[in-house]
Amino acid sequence: MAVSFFDQFMSPVFMGIPLIALAISLPWVLFPTPSSRWLTNRVLTLQNWFLGRFANQLMMPLNVGGHKWALLFASLMIFLLSMNLLGLLPYTFTPTTQLSLNMGLAVPLWLATVIIGLRKQLTVSLAHLLPEGTPTALVPVLIVIETISLFIRPLALGVRLTANLTAGHLLIQLISTAAFVLLPLMPTVAILTTILLFLLTLLEVAVAMIQAYVFVLLLSLYLQENV
Repeated sequence: MAVSFFDQFMSPVFMGIPLIALAISLPWVLFPTPSSRWLTNRVLTLQNWFLGRFANQLMMPLNVGGHKWALLFASLMIFLLSMNLLGLLPYTFTPTTQLSLNMGLAVPLWLATVIIGLRKQLTVSLAHLLPEGTPTALVPVLIVIETISLFIRPLALGVRLTANLTAGHLLIQLISTAAFVLLPLMPTVAILTTILLFLLTLLEVAVAMIQAYVFVLLLSLYLQENV
């Protein structure tokens, strides 16, 4: 039983072909495409309003040079949000529970912010490795610590997203299994467990949205340090 709980995190395979690419690309079909008409439907209007407000809040602390990242961050937010929310539906696969996918998103984007900082302001970027006013004896130690913390950033991005979604899916499956087993034995306890499962599902919806926002927000903070 313990092994089967983790089967939901295995990449689905059909006739020997991994379907993770289909799981990643399919949600984009659900979003309405913009039209050239002056009047659009409510869904498209709501989507444009959400993207505009999100880009405005995210780009506000950045200078003009960082605003060119708005499209990338908005697309990444929609991608993660759709993956996380659709993964909560029954009989679906959540690609963002795979550490390889999350690291594949975190490492290149983090590396791009670091390279931009080294190209545009080399002195300021290197100054982050040594806080001002550091005693001479602590200079080598702090440089090593700050360098390690710099390289841990993409790992923290990927592991945070993976761990939160994986823990939520495991809790939902454990509680739903308990409710199913307790139903013929103790119906009252099973009903209370089902109510707990419903509340946990609502919490997981919030976690799915928050984790997508945190992932993009931290990337924007890393960009803010380097532009």
